[in-house]
Amino acid sequence: MTKTAFKRATRVADQIRIEVADILMRKSKDPRLGSVTVTDVELTDDLRLARVFVTTRQDDQNEAEAFAGLAKAAGFIRAELGRRLRLRYTPELIFQKDISGPRGDRILSLLDSLGLQEPEPGSAQGQGLKGGMGGEDMEPEEGRRA
Repeated sequence: MTKTAFKRATRVADQIRIEVADILMRKSKDPRLGSVTVTDVELTDDLRLARVFVTTRQDDQNEAEAFAGLAKAAGFIRAELGRRLRLRYTPELIFQKDISGPRGDRILSLLDSLGLQEPEPGSAQGQGLKGGMGGEDMEPEEGRRA
């Protein structure tokens, strides 16, 4: 029985994501950071640099102000993170806009615009074998358990 190997950087990045979100929600007094959501953190293997991906629910002008507020609060967030995590080196924080949500929405809208329809459950389309879902009338191979 093998144990799934997780890199330490992945575990620490997940903890940083949780702590930065908590710091922004509870400790930050900057009103520009009220609608900022931390979506992901990528951490280098040496635990020195953390890219914090964030999204906002604002228009472009207010989003720019939110990122300016994040840049201004980066030192405070890093100091608070150092108190909470107790790492030898507190990683430098770089805040970046997370574009995975809008990209996913765009891909879904493109797929919808193609007009592809899923095959109906009872149709012959999408079934690889005769006789329904397959396997009912087939014999198991020699040496395999049924």
